[in-house]
Amino acid sequence: MSSSVNLAYDFPVLGAFWAVMWFFLWIMWFVLLFRVVVDIFRDDDLSGWAKTGWLVFTIVLPFLGVFVYVIARGKDMGKREQRHAQAQQEQAERYIRETAGGAGTSKADELAKLSEIRARGDITDEEYRRAKEKVLH
Repeated sequence: MSSSVNLAYDFPVLGAFWAVMWFFLWIMWFVLLFRVVVDIFRDDDLSGWAKTGWLVFTIVLPFLGVFVYVIARGKDMGKREQRHAQAQQEQAERYIRETAGGAGTSKADELAKLSEIRARGDITDEEYRRAKEKVLH
């Protein structure tokens, strides 16, 4: 019965630090690898052959491939990420506008509704004028 029991004090603090650091670097490596692969596919400036070449390079020689990619094309990675984020934001805003707009009411429809409300006397001429300015701008 000479089995060793690993207790908390058997693992020194510096050992814990190195273990956490290597684990963190390992996770960061995968994040960087996936970002590079996503950027390769996202880049519209690269031809199919160039994308294939970069992808094979990052798969066959992952450390060297990723580091060379970041050095060669890393400057524009942020710009491509920003364009992608802006496109997603615009698409979401367009969807929200279309959905919130109902059945596609036009400015003419809104002005007609405002005229009806004013004709019934529910709003004053001043309120009508302000609402009309909002619709037209």
